Amino acid sequence: MTDPTAGSVDADLLAEPRLVVEPGAAARVSAVAGPVLQGMGYRLVRIKISAEAGCTVQIMAERPDGTMQIEDCEAISRALSPVLDVADPIARAYRLEISSPGIDRPLVRRSDFERYAGHLVKVEMAVAHQGRKRFRGLLAGVEGDAVRLHRDDIRTDEDADVLLVMEDISDARLVLTDELIAESMRRGKQAERELKQNLGLAPPPPPHATKSDPAKSNKPKPKPDNKPGKKPEPTNTKKHRLAAERLRRGDLDPTEGD
Repeated sequence: MTDPTAGSVDADLLAEPRLVVEPGAAARVSAVAGPVLQGMGYRLVRIKISAEAGCTVQIMAERPDGTMQIEDCEAISRALSPVLDVADPIARAYRLEISSPGIDRPLVRRSDFERYAGHLVKVEMAVAHQGRKRFRGLLAGVEGDAVRLHRDDIRTDEDADVLLVMEDISDARLVLTDELIAESMRRGKQAERELKQNLGLAPPPPPHATKSDPAKSNKPKPKPDNKPGKKPEPTNTKKHRLAAERLRRGDLDPTEGD
C-alpha cells in the first residue's frame, strides 16, 4: 500500500475542516480519529454510531481527491484500531467499520459542495431557513459561506433558488442519479489505474499514448447517397434483352411506328 500523500497532494484540501460535524459520542471518536487519518493522508468524512451487532462505529474516510479503495480501508483499520483502544472514546464494546463515503455520499466540507455542483442533493438544516428545515434540489455552487440550491420541491408561492448557510446544515448528501453513478465510476476507474501504476502492478502510459476522441465513433460510416431523387429504371430486364436481340437480327418491333 502506497502512502496517498506521496506526490502532489493538496495540503489545503487535506487540512480543510469539516463544516458538518457530529455531536456526543461520535464527536469523541472524531477527536481521536481525525488527526490519525490526516497524518496518513486521508480526510475524515463522517462518523456514525449504531446499534448494529451490539454497537458499530462506522468511520467514513477518503483521499483528498474524493476516492477510496479497499486497500485504503484496510490500512486505516490497522492504524486506527490500537489508537482507539488506548483512547477508549466509547464506554462499551463495539465493532469498528471503515468505509468509503459511497456514491450518495454526505457533503461535509466546502470543497464537497464545490466539487459536486450540478448534482441533486438533499439538505437538512439545524437552523430553519425561511421556516423550513428540509430542502432538495440541484446544487448550484458556493457563494461566500452559503450554498446555492435550485429547488425541485417548491410550492407555487416559493422561490426556486435559496442560499443555505453551510454551518447551519446538519446533514447534506447526494441523491443517487444516473449522472452521479457515471461520474463515480469514472473517478473510481481512474483512481484504480493510478494506484496500480504507483504499485508497479501496471505499466505507466507510454509517452506517445493519446486519449481517444469521444467525438469519434467506431461505428461504420454510412455510404454516400449518390442516388437521385427518383429511382432509375432498370436497364437489363427481359424486355431490354429481347429488343437487343431483335436489333441484332434486323427485326422490327411490330409495336413501334415507322
